[in-house]
Amino acid sequence: MAVYTLTGFSLVSLLSFGYMSWDWMKAGSSGEGEAAVAGAADKPHIIFILADDQGYHDIGYHRSEIRTPVLDSLAAQGVKLENYYIQPICTPSRSQLITGRYQIHTGLQHSIIRPRQPNCLPLGQVTLPQKLQEVGYSTHMVGKWHLGFYKKDCLPTRRGFDTFFGTLTGSTDYYTYDNCDGPGVCGFDLHDGENVAWEHTGKYSTQLYAQKVIKILASHSPKEPLFIYLAFQAVHTPLQSPKKYIYQYRSLGNVARRKYAAMVTCMDEAIGNITAALKRYGYYQNTVLIYSTDNGAQPFSGGSNWPLRGRKGTYWEGGIRGIGFVHSPLIRKKGRVSRSLVHITDWYPTLVSLAGGNLTVTPPLDGYNIWPTISRGKKSPRKEILHNIDPLHSLAKSGSLEEGLGIWNTGVQAAIRTGDWKLMTGDPGYSDWIPPQTLPSLPGIWWNLERQRAGSHRTVWLFNITADPYERVEVSAEHPAVVRRLLTRLAHYERTSIPVRYPADDPRANPELHGGAWMPWASEDEEVDRTVRKKSKKRTCKICKLKSFFKKLNTRIMSNRI
Repeated sequence: MAVYTLTGFSLVSLLSFGYMSWDWMKAGSSGEGEAAVAGAADKPHIIFILADDQGYHDIGYHRSEIRTPVLDSLAAQGVKLENYYIQPICTPSRSQLITGRYQIHTGLQHSIIRPRQPNCLPLGQVTLPQKLQEVGYSTHMVGKWHLGFYKKDCLPTRRGFDTFFGTLTGSTDYYTYDNCDGPGVCGFDLHDGENVAWEHTGKYSTQLYAQKVIKILASHSPKEPLFIYLAFQAVHTPLQSPKKYIYQYRSLGNVARRKYAAMVTCMDEAIGNITAALKRYGYYQNTVLIYSTDNGAQPFSGGSNWPLRGRKGTYWEGGIRGIGFVHSPLIRKKGRVSRSLVHITDWYPTLVSLAGGNLTVTPPLDGYNIWPTISRGKKSPRKEILHNIDPLHSLAKSGSLEEGLGIWNTGVQAAIRTGDWKLMTGDPGYSDWIPPQTLPSLPGIWWNLERQRAGSHRTVWLFNITADPYERVEVSAEHPAVVRRLLTRLAHYERTSIPVRYPADDPRANPELHGGAWMPWASEDEEVDRTVRKKSKKRTCKICKLKSFFKKLNTRIMSNRI
């Protein structure tokens, strides 16, 4: 087999470097029956911190060059979740966190909610903060919403949060809070409750959000249960950071990696300030702090998912395996690593159970109560994860119902994990392994050995993720019975799905019509338009350019063959 070398590293050595039966009727149960925290006065304070676009490699305890002393310490004293799964892009992870349901059960299984789409998290879904409000919690959100805002009923303050401070769209400037959804369609996006917060222009969002959380802690009584959902904008693009954090990474030749690292470290410091405030104001001893990423990183924007395969927007492990840990004095067995299977939908039933809330809902949740797994090291009740089924994603041309054994059309983009096995169909996204980008002259190191070996027409992939976490060896031919079983599971899930909600852009959303800010524009009696949005030529052109870039980059690397 040919080996490619670059800057003195062999492909083999680079890939070697690193860290060495879902049940529809029972989802939402713990499987262990551990009692919730008893008594109103004993209800734990819950701090949920969600980082944006932080890669699997980009935390100190995953051997990163990025300094995260606060996160490392919190994780070391808590429980690290090393078999933890999220979704490959923003809106899906956030919707599953706040509803405890897979995307196929909320209609958000395709892409993200864009600023001009008359769409939002379905109003019939009872959210996590609403369940916590039912049992006496004060609920607050700070940061990025990205679950739709086309009418006021979609806003965080109408979906269970007593207060909200942050952005409604998916990405803004860290200082000016401007966001553009296409040429000439730009607006300001920072809100305090349901009002535009113009007065905070110029303040760096990571630090501003931490200050808002600390202000909430200072004004609330630690004797009353508190839930804070802190959804940092960091470390999503644009790559912006105060200069003092960039200086310590001046040795990194790659400019994007340098800025990205600075943003991670700034966020780490902000979390340290929040942790100190929890102790100062008397919350800490009765607090459960959860840290999670929302999806994999984009390597060409400074992030790294190394040594995992793939990146943000893909169903390879680099797109969906997240950083996660729980820190709390309430954990019985601390200072350990859990390799139990955990998914972002599990936080809803776990936290509602901890709060003493009622989990009797119809239809049942897709998440499980994993507190016994976290606190006592019990076996996880979760055996399976539906990563997604996206019927609107472009069908893989070579896929067919015949290739899917008459069970499943393998042209459909889908992914599922059952036990040790992971199956993907359709187009799972670019399948590359990219080391941290530290060298100034290389925009990326791109390998696609699987595609070279198997050809570009494959539409079924099977991996034993436990034995092969980096997805190097595709084994569908060796395990046809496993393929059949997982295709059957996909067909089962598809029968439980609801129609996709992905409407066309609404011109009434243009910020020019609303004083220059992104804000609700539709009347309260308007429903989501079920007409599926057509992909624009502009977006298709961007994708074509990206494919062309990768083709040229691959040619460049192939020229270094020895």
